[in-house]
Amino acid sequence: MTAPTEAPLSGLRVLDLATLFAGPLAATMLGDFGAEVVKVEHPHKPDPSRGHGPTKDGIGLWWKLLGRNKRNLTLDLSTPGGRDVLLRLAASSDVIIENFRPGTLERWGIGWEELHTVNPRLVLTRVTGFGQFGPYATRPGFGTLAEAMSGFAAITGEPDGPPTLPPFGLADSIAALATAYAVMAALAGRDRTGEGQVVDLAIIEPILTVLGPQPLWYDQLGYVQERTGNRSRNNAPRNTYRTSDGQWVAVSTSAQSIAERVMRLVGRAELIDEPWFASGTTRAEHSDELDEAVGTWMARHTRDEAISAFEKAEAAIAPIHDIRDVMEDPQYRALGSVAEVPDPELGPLRMQNVLFRLSRTPGSIRWAGRPHGADTEEILTGLGLSGPDIAALRAEGVL
Repeated sequence: MTAPTEAPLSGLRVLDLATLFAGPLAATMLGDFGAEVVKVEHPHKPDPSRGHGPTKDGIGLWWKLLGRNKRNLTLDLSTPGGRDVLLRLAASSDVIIENFRPGTLERWGIGWEELHTVNPRLVLTRVTGFGQFGPYATRPGFGTLAEAMSGFAAITGEPDGPPTLPPFGLADSIAALATAYAVMAALAGRDRTGEGQVVDLAIIEPILTVLGPQPLWYDQLGYVQERTGNRSRNNAPRNTYRTSDGQWVAVSTSAQSIAERVMRLVGRAELIDEPWFASGTTRAEHSDELDEAVGTWMARHTRDEAISAFEKAEAAIAPIHDIRDVMEDPQYRALGSVAEVPDPELGPLRMQNVLFRLSRTPGSIRWAGRPHGADTEEILTGLGLSGPDIAALRAEGVL
C-alpha cells in the first residue's frame, strides 16, 4: 500500500461559531479529516456543551469529544472589536458555521454581505432549528423539537404508549452529518465557480429525510405510520427477544431468505409455506405468530448460544449492548471504533474514533477538546495583532 499523504482537508480553515450541537459536531467531523477548525466562543458564555452531562474534576466530558481537533478563541461578536476580528478571520477562512437566530449576524454587521465582500470564496453555513425563512424561522430551535415535528416521536414507542423522544441528540447528530455533507458540496461548487455561497440547513429537515418514504406513502395512499414498538410494518420477525440467561438480542429479517432461515432454525419451517410468508409486508401482519415462534426458541437458549446458532445459519442477529458491552465488543475493537486520546487535563481518554476509514488519507484525533480560549493569543498573533492590540481588546471586553 502507498504511504498515506496528508489529511484530505488539510489547508481548509473552518470558523466554528455555533453551539449545541449540530453545527459544532459538523465542524468536528471536518476537523477529524484535517481541516483547521477555530472554535469561537463568547468570553463569558462558553459553548454550553462544556457543562452538559457528567464532568470530571469540573471539566465537561462531552466537550472533550465535541471540541476535539479545534483551536479555541474567545470573541464577543456583538462588539465592534469582535466584528473587526471576525472579518479579519473570515478573510483567510474557507467556511463559517453558525447557528444564531436568523438576522443576528446581520444585526452585528457580519452578515453574508459583509462576509462575502471580505472573502468572495467563503462558504457561510447557517444551521438553525427551522431555517432562515418561514413562519417559524425566528423561534428558538433544538433537536428535540425536530424529533417531535418530523414525525419521529409519533412512530416511536409502544402502540398503547405515548410518543417517545430519544435520550440523546438524534436530530442534531443527523443534522451534523448533513451539514458536513452540505459544506463539502458547497466547496465542490466553489471549485467550479470560484464563488462561495450560503448553506441554509434546518434541523427539522435531515431527520425527516432519514424517516423514509412517509410523505410519499401519505401522498399516494393516505397511509400514516403508527407506533409499533420494536416491530416493523415492513417485515417480520423483527423484534428484541430475551434469552434464557436474561440477556437480550435483536433479530432482523428484511430479506426474504433471512426470514426463511430464521424459521428453519427455530423449528417452524412449516410457516414458510404459508401464502402470507412470501413478502415482508404480509409477514408483518402475522407478527404475533412469528414473534411467538422466535421468542419461544430464544427462551430456551443463552445469548451466546443464540448468536452462535444464528451465525451458523447465516441469519441476522445482534446482542443488545449497553456502553460497557460496546467498549469490549471484538468487532468495534477490530475496527478501532473507540480511540484512546492523550489529554493534558484528564490523562488518556477513550472516545468515538473518526467516522470512516480512508486508505490513503485517513482522519485522526490530534487532541481532545481544549480549555476555553486556550489559543486566543496565538490565533490573534497569527492575524498580525500585536501584544498591545490584544491587551486593548481584552480591556474592552472583546476577548
